Amino acid sequence: MAHIFKTLNSWFWWENIWMPVNVSWAHFVDREGLVFPKPHQLYATIPYAFVMLIIRFLSERFIAIPLAKALGIKNVRRVKPQPNPVLESYFRECTKHPSQSEIQGLAKKCNCTVHFVEKWFRRRRNLEIPTVLRKFREAFWRFSFYLASSIAGLIFLYDTLLPSQYWYYMAEISFYWSLLFTLGIDNKRKDFLAHVIHHLAAIGLMSCSWCGNYVRIGTLVIFLHDTADFWLEAAKMLNYAHWEKTCNTLFVIFAITFFITRIILFPCWILRATLYQPTYYSTTPVIAYFLFNGQLLILQGLHLYWGYLIFRILRRFIYLKVSNLASAEKYREHKIPRNEEGLRFRTRGMSVRYVRSLQ
Repeated sequence: MAHIFKTLNSWFWWENIWMPVNVSWAHFVDREGLVFPKPHQLYATIPYAFVMLIIRFLSERFIAIPLAKALGIKNVRRVKPQPNPVLESYFRECTKHPSQSEIQGLAKKCNCTVHFVEKWFRRRRNLEIPTVLRKFREAFWRFSFYLASSIAGLIFLYDTLLPSQYWYYMAEISFYWSLLFTLGIDNKRKDFLAHVIHHLAAIGLMSCSWCGNYVRIGTLVIFLHDTADFWLEAAKMLNYAHWEKTCNTLFVIFAITFFITRIILFPCWILRATLYQPTYYSTTPVIAYFLFNGQLLILQGLHLYWGYLIFRILRRFIYLKVSNLASAEKYREHKIPRNEEGLRFRTRGMSVRYVRSLQ
């Protein structure tokens, strides 16, 4: 068994996979004051991930909850249904929304009324819906990390010393490990699969760039991603607190930042540097060239997918604003008595309230 692991290890660290021509691992040995990244340092990201979870728990408990209460967000306690093994098994294995005939069959099986079964399923479904306070706590944690990471990334871009970049990498990789560990308890989103792919690609890309000493370009990639994310999380928190105008403003800032960093700078600056510039120095790209760029292209595909969703939200937002202005202008010109009807449209990370005039 030891021989097998030794053989796999030698194959994995084969220089033709990671290094250009005439470059070997011997060039990355510490010497004359030069310090290089070491692959075994990545083992520390797993225990660091559990440290991240502890920090998250403490920040949510002692900062996010008091902040939510100050913003008027209440902790709604939902009523739990009475324990019923038959209904619970049907809820988990069959459907959460039984038809009327299925409800009648379950009522006979449990020797209870139809009204009791309907109320049981309604309360059980409500337990699956995360409370606003829970959403706020998760958004606060992500906002805190992305904001701190953006500030640190801006500082470390001007720092050529490895220790600062080491902690920058360790914090980022540990953060995404912690997100993977909490996938089962965090709020489920419609783009759940896209988030899983993003987290795995981010961990793989940062780990490989650390092993191959592509630290500078890795720092740029991390910084470009984090600078837009904290605006979105801030908009989410204010959306939960019903600060709609501020929420909409932050969402627009997020959208502008997202399109500049991930739709313009990332492909035109980062991908151009990783896809085309290496061919100027070597006509025989190594396997790592395809490995790194493949993961970067996966991220760019996710950027285009999320950019499409953001564009749809902005289009709906602009349409509602134009409709609201047209209705107000029509009311002023014709003096038509209007019946104000408050309608709330909720989109991902943004809520818009408008008043529609009726003839």
